[in-house]
Amino acid sequence: MKTLNKELQSAITPRKALEILKEGNNRFVNNLKAHRDLLEQVNDTRDGQWPFATILSCIDSRTSAELIFDQGLGDIFSVRIAGNIVNTDILGSMEFACKLAGSKLIVVLGHSKCGAVKGACDHVEMGNLTELLSKIQPAVYQEKETLTERNAKNASFVENVAQINVKRNVKNIIERSFILEQMIENGEIGIIGAMHNIETGEVIFYDDVEYIKDDKNLDFTIAELRH
Repeated sequence: MKTLNKELQSAITPRKALEILKEGNNRFVNNLKAHRDLLEQVNDTRDGQWPFATILSCIDSRTSAELIFDQGLGDIFSVRIAGNIVNTDILGSMEFACKLAGSKLIVVLGHSKCGAVKGACDHVEMGNLTELLSKIQPAVYQEKETLTERNAKNASFVENVAQINVKRNVKNIIERSFILEQMIENGEIGIIGAMHNIETGEVIFYDDVEYIKDDKNLDFTIAELRH
């Protein structure tokens, strides 16, 4: 599979970027990893990089975006922080990735059984972690479905909070970054929320927090683009 270059990156639309990620996750789930020469990709990207997507995910060791979307070196920007939360530094990184480096899609990726979400559900306070978990707390309070056992021992409550946290952060990115908001509005980039199931490997994308303008030209396939 070819390493991305500037020409290939330019040909990818936000919708096409989403399709590439979905196809990659399907390969991952079915253990059909695409053939890549990683050393060759190291050489191909020595003078520059042209990633097509930016993935904000958790630091969880089971949620490596490159692996679960079956992508190679130079394909995606991977932004990782406990609880896939948003702060000013992450917003700046995303603005760099999209405005300056040409990335076409932002994905906020949560995952099942998230330790950070569990910590927020239990209102854990510990050193600097206290401030980080406070950014997940609004999702805890926004979860109204669970009336009893609102703690980390309740798996359904934890998953509900994790989903709300993803959707809140998609909207936080749009609301807190004028640069990214304008790029989304102009159709230059898209943004979407998703959840990774650590038991099955499958990624579910949330249509209700998908902000991707429809492409006008979809007359080429992923295979034609990358091979």
